[in-house]
Amino acid sequence: MIITWLGHSCFKIQDKTGSEAITVVTDPFDKSIGLKVPSFEADIITVSHNHNDHNNTGAIRGNPFIIKNAGEYDVKGVFIEGAETYHDEKEGAERGKNIIYRIDIDDISVAHLGDLGHILDAKQLGKLEGTDVLLIPVGGIFTLDAKKAVEVVSQIEPRIVIPMHYKTPGLKIDLKAVDEFIKELGLKPTYEEKLKISKKDLPAEEMELVILKI
Repeated sequence: MIITWLGHSCFKIQDKTGSEAITVVTDPFDKSIGLKVPSFEADIITVSHNHNDHNNTGAIRGNPFIIKNAGEYDVKGVFIEGAETYHDEKEGAERGKNIIYRIDIDDISVAHLGDLGHILDAKQLGKLEGTDVLLIPVGGIFTLDAKKAVEVVSQIEPRIVIPMHYKTPGLKIDLKAVDEFIKELGLKPTYEEKLKISKKDLPAEEMELVILKI
């Protein structure tokens, strides 16, 4: 499996390379946020909530299957389950609802938390049981801050943590940098252009922190 970060909360997740690869895209953004808009063919798009920095499905080419709601989906052998959460700590009163997704692809479970704004309850957490790779917002202000993100990491206990939704060069949204999360989590990160991994290569004991480059 290959995970490529395109900035903000947008990732390209592929089961393999080449023309036969199945490609999933999460939370594609529009040009208003200041980053280069993703434009390529994909099979599946997940959208965590209907804000323009997460829902630009029209930028993705091909004829992708678009998932915007909670529920179970099986598309081209990729199993996806979405569960309702909130964009804030007041059950959506400030910023509305948010969908978290568990994506099972190439025998690996990837959890994408969208713009999660709170600690998970037991039902929400149950949907993410067995998560191998966690994609989690850490930039605060609109989502989990560093401290609460670490609490959620402790809830889920993934094998690999990849932070997202934090301040990067060119981003016009006011977010905190990733440094605070790295310090709070207390793991030495590795820095990668892309994460290429198979089930057998997943860390067996110690959790790993991977910072992806845009």
